[in-house]
Amino acid sequence: MNDTLLHHRAEGPASAPPLLLGPSLGTSYALWDAVAPELSAGHRVIRWDLPGHGGSAAGLLAAGGTVGDLAGLVLALADSLGVARFAYAGVSLGGAVGLHLAVHHPERVSSLAVICSSAHFNGAKPWRDRAALVRREGLAGLAEGADARWFTPGFTVERLVQDHRDADPAAYAACCDALAAFDLRDVLDRISVPTLLVAGRADPATPPAHLREIADAVPDAALVEIPGASHLAPAERPEAVLTALRGHLDAGAKRGMAVRREVLGDAHVDRAQARQTPFTAPFQDFISRYAWGEVWTDTTLSRRERSMITMTALVAHGHYEELAMHVRAARRNGLTPDEIGAVLLQTAVYCGVPAANSAFATAQRVLAEESAGE
Repeated sequence: MNDTLLHHRAEGPASAPPLLLGPSLGTSYALWDAVAPELSAGHRVIRWDLPGHGGSAAGLLAAGGTVGDLAGLVLALADSLGVARFAYAGVSLGGAVGLHLAVHHPERVSSLAVICSSAHFNGAKPWRDRAALVRREGLAGLAEGADARWFTPGFTVERLVQDHRDADPAAYAACCDALAAFDLRDVLDRISVPTLLVAGRADPATPPAHLREIADAVPDAALVEIPGASHLAPAERPEAVLTALRGHLDAGAKRGMAVRREVLGDAHVDRAQARQTPFTAPFQDFISRYAWGEVWTDTTLSRRERSMITMTALVAHGHYEELAMHVRAARRNGLTPDEIGAVLLQTAVYCGVPAANSAFATAQRVLAEESAGE
Protein backbone atom coordinates (compact mmCIF):
# COMPACT_ATOMS: atom_id res chain seq x y z
CA MET A 1 0.00 0.00 0.00
CA ASN A 2 1.25 3.48 -0.91
CA ASP A 3 0.74 5.66 2.18
CA THR A 4 1.10 8.93 0.25
CA LEU A 5 -1.34 8.47 -2.65
CA LEU A 6 -4.96 7.39 -2.93
CA HIS A 7 -5.36 3.77 -3.97
CA HIS A 8 -6.78 3.63 -7.47
CA ARG A 9 -7.50 1.54 -10.53
CA ALA A 10 -6.85 2.71 -14.09
CA GLU A 11 -8.66 1.23 -17.08
CA GLY A 12 -8.74 2.04 -20.78
CA PRO A 13 -6.13 3.29 -23.27
CA ALA A 14 -3.42 5.47 -21.75
CA SER A 15 -3.81 7.90 -24.66
CA ALA A 16 -7.59 8.29 -24.21
CA PRO A 17 -9.15 11.34 -22.50
CA PRO A 18 -8.81 10.90 -18.71
CA LEU A 19 -11.90 10.49 -16.56
CA LEU A 20 -11.67 10.37 -12.75
CA LEU A 21 -14.42 8.63 -10.79
CA GLY A 22 -15.00 9.41 -7.11
CA PRO A 23 -16.77 7.13 -4.58
CA SER A 24 -19.38 7.64 -1.89
CA LEU A 25 -18.62 7.55 1.82
CA GLY A 26 -18.39 3.95 3.03
CA THR A 27 -17.68 2.43 -0.38
CA SER A 28 -14.62 1.64 -2.46
CA TYR A 29 -14.04 2.13 -6.15
CA ALA A 30 -16.12 -1.05 -6.58
CA LEU A 31 -19.08 1.36 -6.60
CA TRP A 32 -18.21 1.89 -10.29
CA ASP A 33 -17.82 -1.79 -11.22
CA ALA A 34 -20.87 -1.84 -13.49
CA VAL A 35 -20.06 1.46 -15.22
CA ALA A 36 -16.28 1.94 -15.43
CA PRO A 37 -15.51 -0.93 -17.88
CA GLU A 38 -17.99 0.51 -20.39
CA LEU A 39 -16.63 4.03 -20.02
CA SER A 40 -13.07 2.76 -20.45
CA ALA A 41 -13.76 1.96 -24.10
CA GLY A 42 -13.30 5.66 -24.89
CA HIS A 43 -11.61 7.06 -21.79
CA ARG A 44 -8.68 6.49 -19.48
CA VAL A 45 -10.83 5.78 -16.44
CA ILE A 46 -9.18 6.31 -13.04
CA ARG A 47 -11.29 5.41 -10.03
CA TRP A 48 -9.99 6.00 -6.53
CA ASP A 49 -10.63 5.03 -2.91
CA LEU A 50 -11.29 7.42 -0.05
CA PRO A 51 -8.77 7.41 2.82
CA GLY A 52 -9.30 4.32 4.98
CA HIS A 53 -11.59 2.77 2.35
CA GLY A 54 -10.66 0.00 -0.08
CA GLY A 55 -6.90 0.13 -0.51
CA SER A 56 -6.22 3.75 0.55
CA ALA A 57 -4.24 4.39 3.72
CA ALA A 58 -6.28 5.68 6.64
CA GLY A 59 -3.70 8.31 7.53
CA LEU A 60 -4.27 10.28 4.34
CA LEU A 61 -7.05 12.25 6.06
CA ALA A 62 -6.84 13.33 9.69
CA ALA A 63 -9.64 14.28 12.08
CA GLY A 64 -11.06 17.65 11.07
CA GLY A 65 -10.20 17.06 7.42
CA THR A 66 -12.09 18.89 4.69
CA VAL A 67 -13.40 18.20 1.22
CA GLY A 68 -10.62 20.52 0.05
CA ASP A 69 -8.10 18.13 1.61
CA LEU A 70 -9.67 15.24 -0.31
CA ALA A 71 -9.56 17.29 -3.51
CA GLY A 72 -5.85 17.89 -2.89
CA LEU A 73 -5.32 14.12 -2.65
CA VAL A 74 -7.13 13.66 -5.97
CA LEU A 75 -4.93 16.27 -7.62
CA ALA A 76 -1.82 14.60 -6.20
CA LEU A 77 -3.00 11.29 -7.67
CA ALA A 78 -3.64 12.92 -11.05
CA ASP A 79 -0.20 14.54 -10.97
CA SER A 80 1.45 11.21 -10.20
CA LEU A 81 -0.23 9.73 -13.28
CA GLY A 82 0.73 12.63 -15.53
CA VAL A 83 -2.88 13.80 -15.88
CA ALA A 84 -3.00 17.58 -16.14
CA ARG A 85 -6.70 17.98 -16.99
CA PHE A 86 -9.53 15.51 -16.64
CA ALA A 87 -13.25 14.92 -16.77
CA TYR A 88 -14.63 14.10 -13.34
CA ALA A 89 -17.66 12.23 -12.03
CA GLY A 90 -18.37 11.49 -8.37
CA VAL A 91 -21.06 10.11 -6.11
CA SER A 92 -22.09 11.78 -2.82
CA LEU A 93 -18.82 12.70 -1.06
CA GLY A 94 -17.03 11.98 -4.33
CA GLY A 95 -19.40 14.42 -6.02
CA ALA A 96 -18.63 17.06 -3.39
CA VAL A 97 -14.94 16.64 -4.23
CA GLY A 98 -15.80 17.29 -7.87
CA LEU A 99 -17.69 20.47 -7.00
CA HIS A 100 -14.72 21.70 -4.97
CA LEU A 101 -12.34 20.98 -7.84
CA ALA A 102 -14.56 22.79 -10.35
CA VAL A 103 -14.82 25.85 -8.09
CA HIS A 104 -11.24 26.07 -6.81
CA HIS A 105 -9.21 24.33 -9.55
CA PRO A 106 -11.13 24.98 -12.79
CA GLU A 107 -7.95 24.69 -14.86
CA ARG A 108 -7.77 20.98 -13.95
CA VAL A 109 -11.37 19.98 -14.72
CA SER A 110 -12.68 19.70 -18.28
CA SER A 111 -16.21 18.56 -17.36
CA LEU A 112 -18.08 17.61 -14.20
CA ALA A 113 -20.78 15.07 -13.32
CA VAL A 114 -22.23 15.18 -9.79
CA ILE A 115 -24.24 12.09 -8.90
CA CYS A 116 -26.53 11.72 -5.86
CA SER A 117 -24.67 14.49 -4.08
CA SER A 118 -25.15 18.03 -2.83
CA ALA A 119 -23.56 21.44 -2.40
CA HIS A 120 -24.25 20.94 1.35
CA PHE A 121 -25.22 17.90 3.39
CA ASN A 122 -27.98 19.11 5.71
CA GLY A 123 -25.81 20.94 8.19
CA ALA A 124 -22.88 20.02 10.40
CA LYS A 125 -24.59 18.41 13.42
CA PRO A 126 -25.71 15.07 11.89
CA TRP A 127 -22.20 14.46 10.57
CA ARG A 128 -20.49 15.47 13.78
CA ASP A 129 -22.81 13.13 15.64
CA ARG A 130 -22.05 10.31 13.21
CA ALA A 131 -18.31 10.94 13.49
CA ALA A 132 -18.53 10.77 17.28
CA LEU A 133 -20.56 7.55 17.10
CA VAL A 134 -18.06 5.88 14.78
CA ARG A 135 -15.09 6.96 16.88
CA ARG A 136 -16.83 5.54 19.93
CA GLU A 137 -18.40 2.33 18.60
CA GLY A 138 -16.83 1.57 15.22
CA LEU A 139 -18.70 0.88 11.97
CA ALA A 140 -20.47 -2.44 12.56
CA GLY A 141 -23.75 -0.93 13.73
CA LEU A 142 -23.80 1.78 11.07
CA ALA A 143 -23.09 -0.76 8.33
CA GLU A 144 -26.21 -2.70 9.33
CA GLY A 145 -28.33 0.18 8.07
CA ALA A 146 -26.37 0.70 4.83
CA ASP A 147 -28.96 -0.94 2.58
CA ALA A 148 -31.71 1.41 3.77
CA ARG A 149 -29.53 4.47 3.20
CA TRP A 150 -28.09 3.37 -0.12
CA PHE A 151 -30.64 1.29 -2.05
CA THR A 152 -34.33 0.90 -2.76
CA PRO A 153 -36.07 -1.85 -0.75
CA GLY A 154 -35.04 -5.36 -1.76
CA PHE A 155 -31.83 -4.33 -3.56
CA THR A 156 -28.28 -4.67 -2.25
CA VAL A 157 -24.69 -5.04 -3.36
CA GLU A 158 -22.95 -7.14 -0.72
CA ARG A 159 -19.48 -6.07 -1.86
CA LEU A 160 -20.31 -2.43 -1.07
CA VAL A 161 -21.86 -3.25 2.29
CA GLN A 162 -18.71 -5.20 3.12
CA ASP A 163 -16.63 -2.17 2.11
CA HIS A 164 -18.61 -0.21 4.70
CA ARG A 165 -17.85 -2.78 7.41
CA ASP A 166 -14.17 -2.89 6.47
CA ALA A 167 -13.54 0.87 6.35
CA ASP A 168 -11.20 2.34 8.95
CA PRO A 169 -13.36 4.03 11.64
CA ALA A 170 -10.99 6.95 12.19
CA ALA A 171 -10.76 7.70 8.45
CA TYR A 172 -14.52 7.28 8.04
CA ALA A 173 -15.07 9.74 10.90
CA ALA A 174 -12.63 12.18 9.31
CA CYS A 175 -14.70 12.00 6.10
CA CYS A 176 -17.77 12.81 8.21
CA ASP A 177 -15.89 15.85 9.48
CA ALA A 178 -15.33 16.89 5.88
CA LEU A 179 -19.04 16.57 5.07
CA ALA A 180 -19.95 18.54 8.20
CA ALA A 181 -17.86 21.52 7.05
CA PHE A 182 -18.87 21.39 3.39
CA ASP A 183 -21.09 24.10 1.87
CA LEU A 184 -20.47 25.57 -1.59
CA ARG A 185 -23.90 27.08 -2.22
CA ASP A 186 -22.56 30.64 -2.32
CA VAL A 187 -19.94 29.92 -5.02
CA LEU A 188 -21.68 27.47 -7.36
CA ASP A 189 -22.04 30.18 -10.00
CA ARG A 190 -18.24 30.16 -10.36
CA ILE A 191 -18.36 26.72 -12.00
CA SER A 192 -17.74 27.24 -15.70
CA VAL A 193 -17.15 23.70 -17.01
CA PRO A 194 -19.91 21.62 -18.62
CA THR A 195 -21.81 20.17 -15.67
CA LEU A 196 -24.25 17.28 -15.34
CA LEU A 197 -26.31 16.58 -12.23
CA VAL A 198 -27.74 13.08 -11.74
CA ALA A 199 -30.36 12.47 -9.04
CA GLY A 200 -31.90 9.24 -7.82
CA ARG A 201 -35.61 9.85 -7.41
CA ALA A 202 -35.73 7.49 -4.42
CA ASP A 203 -32.60 8.90 -2.76
CA PRO A 204 -33.28 9.82 0.91
CA ALA A 205 -29.75 11.12 1.57
CA THR A 206 -29.46 13.65 -1.25
CA PRO A 207 -32.93 13.88 -2.81
CA PRO A 208 -33.48 15.42 -6.25
CA ALA A 209 -34.06 18.86 -4.72
CA HIS A 210 -30.38 18.98 -3.73
CA LEU A 211 -29.26 18.31 -7.30
CA ARG A 212 -31.84 20.75 -8.64
CA GLU A 213 -30.38 23.43 -6.37
CA ILE A 214 -26.96 22.92 -8.00
CA ALA A 215 -28.43 22.82 -11.50
CA ASP A 216 -30.19 26.12 -10.91
CA ALA A 217 -26.97 27.80 -9.71
CA VAL A 218 -24.39 26.44 -12.17
CA PRO A 219 -24.60 28.15 -15.58
CA ASP A 220 -25.96 25.85 -18.30
CA ALA A 221 -25.93 22.76 -16.07
CA ALA A 222 -28.08 19.77 -17.05
CA LEU A 223 -30.13 17.65 -14.64
CA VAL A 224 -31.16 14.01 -15.05
CA GLU A 225 -33.43 12.19 -12.58
CA ILE A 226 -33.28 8.40 -12.53
CA PRO A 227 -36.42 6.54 -11.42
CA GLY A 228 -35.91 3.50 -9.25
CA ALA A 229 -32.53 4.72 -8.01
CA SER A 230 -31.58 5.52 -4.45
CA HIS A 231 -28.26 6.96 -3.21
CA LEU A 232 -25.80 4.67 -5.01
CA ALA A 233 -27.25 5.02 -8.50
CA PRO A 234 -24.17 3.67 -10.37
CA ALA A 235 -24.61 0.36 -8.52
CA GLU A 236 -28.40 0.18 -8.60
CA ARG A 237 -29.14 1.65 -12.05
CA PRO A 238 -25.83 1.41 -13.94
CA GLU A 239 -27.39 1.47 -17.40
CA ALA A 240 -29.18 4.75 -16.74
CA VAL A 241 -26.07 6.33 -15.20
CA LEU A 242 -23.95 5.11 -18.11
CA THR A 243 -26.36 6.61 -20.64
CA ALA A 244 -26.34 9.97 -18.85
CA LEU A 245 -22.55 10.04 -18.56
CA ARG A 246 -21.98 9.07 -22.18
CA GLY A 247 -24.25 11.85 -23.40
CA HIS A 248 -22.48 14.33 -21.13
CA LEU A 249 -18.95 13.27 -22.05
CA ASP A 250 -19.69 13.10 -25.77
CA ALA A 251 -20.94 16.69 -25.68
CA GLY A 252 -17.33 17.88 -25.47
CA ALA A 253 -16.49 16.28 -28.78
CA LYS A 254 -19.62 17.76 -30.40
CA ARG A 255 -18.83 21.21 -29.04
CA GLY A 256 -15.24 20.88 -30.21
CA MET A 257 -16.30 19.89 -33.71
CA ALA A 258 -18.53 22.96 -33.92
CA VAL A 259 -15.65 25.27 -32.91
CA ARG A 260 -13.27 23.45 -35.26
CA ARG A 261 -15.63 24.17 -38.17
CA GLU A 262 -16.03 27.82 -37.14
CA VAL A 263 -12.27 28.37 -37.02
CA LEU A 264 -10.97 26.15 -39.83
CA GLY A 265 -13.98 26.18 -42.13
CA ASP A 266 -16.31 23.41 -43.27
CA ALA A 267 -14.27 22.54 -46.35
CA HIS A 268 -11.12 21.75 -44.36
CA VAL A 269 -12.96 19.76 -41.68
CA ASP A 270 -14.95 17.84 -44.30
CA ARG A 271 -11.70 16.84 -46.05
CA ALA A 272 -10.19 15.71 -42.75
CA GLN A 273 -13.27 13.69 -41.92
CA ALA A 274 -13.34 12.11 -45.39
CA ARG A 275 -9.73 10.95 -44.94
CA GLN A 276 -10.45 9.49 -41.51
CA THR A 277 -9.81 5.77 -41.08
CA PRO A 278 -10.26 3.43 -38.10
CA PHE A 279 -6.54 3.95 -37.45
CA THR A 280 -6.75 7.77 -37.37
CA ALA A 281 -10.21 8.06 -35.77
CA PRO A 282 -8.91 8.14 -32.16
CA PHE A 283 -6.57 11.02 -33.08
CA GLN A 284 -9.40 12.96 -34.75
CA ASP A 285 -11.52 12.43 -31.63
CA PHE A 286 -8.59 13.60 -29.45
CA ILE A 287 -8.25 16.79 -31.52
CA SER A 288 -11.97 17.52 -31.36
CA ARG A 289 -12.16 16.97 -27.61
CA TYR A 290 -8.95 18.63 -26.44
CA ALA A 291 -7.70 21.19 -28.96
CA TRP A 292 -11.14 22.38 -30.04
CA GLY A 293 -13.51 21.25 -27.27
CA GLU A 294 -11.40 22.50 -24.36
CA VAL A 295 -8.52 24.80 -25.34
CA TRP A 296 -10.18 26.81 -28.13
CA THR A 297 -13.43 27.12 -26.15
CA ASP A 298 -11.69 28.58 -23.09
CA THR A 299 -12.72 32.24 -22.96
CA THR A 300 -9.60 33.36 -21.09
CA LEU A 301 -8.09 34.25 -24.47
CA SER A 302 -9.97 35.50 -27.51
CA ARG A 303 -9.85 33.57 -30.75
CA ARG A 304 -7.78 36.39 -32.25
CA GLU A 305 -5.20 35.94 -29.51
CA ARG A 306 -5.23 32.17 -29.92
CA SER A 307 -4.61 32.55 -33.65
CA MET A 308 -1.57 34.75 -33.01
CA ILE A 309 -0.14 32.29 -30.50
CA THR A 310 -0.81 29.32 -32.76
CA MET A 311 0.89 30.92 -35.78
CA THR A 312 3.94 31.76 -33.66
CA ALA A 313 4.21 28.18 -32.38
CA LEU A 314 3.89 26.74 -35.87
CA VAL A 315 6.64 29.02 -37.20
CA ALA A 316 8.88 28.07 -34.27
CA HIS A 317 8.58 24.38 -35.12
CA GLY A 318 8.64 24.78 -38.90
CA HIS A 319 5.12 23.42 -39.47
CA TYR A 320 4.40 25.51 -42.57
CA GLU A 321 1.59 23.36 -43.95
CA GLU A 322 -0.25 23.78 -40.65
CA LEU A 323 0.68 27.48 -40.73
CA ALA A 324 -1.15 27.91 -44.02
CA MET A 325 -4.28 26.43 -42.45
CA HIS A 326 -4.00 28.76 -39.46
CA VAL A 327 -3.38 31.85 -41.56
CA ARG A 328 -6.79 31.13 -43.08
CA ALA A 329 -8.15 30.57 -39.57
CA ALA A 330 -6.63 33.86 -38.41
CA ARG A 331 -8.51 35.70 -41.14
CA ARG A 332 -11.76 34.03 -39.97
CA ASN A 333 -10.92 35.08 -36.44
CA GLY A 334 -10.68 38.72 -37.50
CA LEU A 335 -6.96 39.35 -38.05
CA THR A 336 -6.05 41.63 -40.94
CA PRO A 337 -3.18 40.84 -43.34
CA ASP A 338 -1.17 43.61 -41.66
CA GLU A 339 -1.71 42.03 -38.23
CA ILE A 340 -0.68 38.62 -39.54
CA GLY A 341 2.44 40.22 -40.99
CA ALA A 342 3.21 41.82 -37.63
CA VAL A 343 2.95 38.43 -35.92
CA LEU A 344 5.35 36.89 -38.44
CA LEU A 345 7.77 39.80 -38.06
CA GLN A 346 7.77 39.13 -34.33
CA THR A 347 8.70 35.51 -35.06
CA ALA A 348 11.77 36.70 -36.97
CA VAL A 349 13.15 38.08 -33.70
CA TYR A 350 12.38 35.10 -31.49
CA CYS A 351 12.22 32.13 -33.89
CA GLY A 352 14.87 33.14 -36.40
CA VAL A 353 15.00 34.89 -39.78
CA PRO A 354 15.03 31.69 -41.91
CA ALA A 355 11.89 30.42 -40.15
CA ALA A 356 10.15 33.78 -40.59
CA ASN A 357 11.24 33.91 -44.24
CA SER A 358 9.48 30.61 -44.94
CA ALA A 359 6.49 31.73 -42.87
CA PHE A 360 6.12 34.98 -44.87
CA ALA A 361 6.24 32.99 -48.11
CA THR A 362 3.51 30.63 -46.86
CA ALA A 363 1.32 33.45 -45.58
CA GLN A 364 1.75 35.52 -48.74
CA ARG A 365 0.62 32.56 -50.85
CA VAL A 366 -2.46 32.00 -48.69
CA LEU A 367 -3.43 35.68 -48.62
CA ALA A 368 -2.99 35.93 -52.38
CA GLU A 369 -5.25 32.92 -52.88
CA GLU A 370 -7.85 34.54 -50.66
CA SER A 371 -7.66 37.81 -52.58
CA ALA A 372 -8.01 36.00 -55.90
CA GLY A 373 -11.09 34.19 -54.66
CA GLU A 374 -12.89 37.35 -53.54
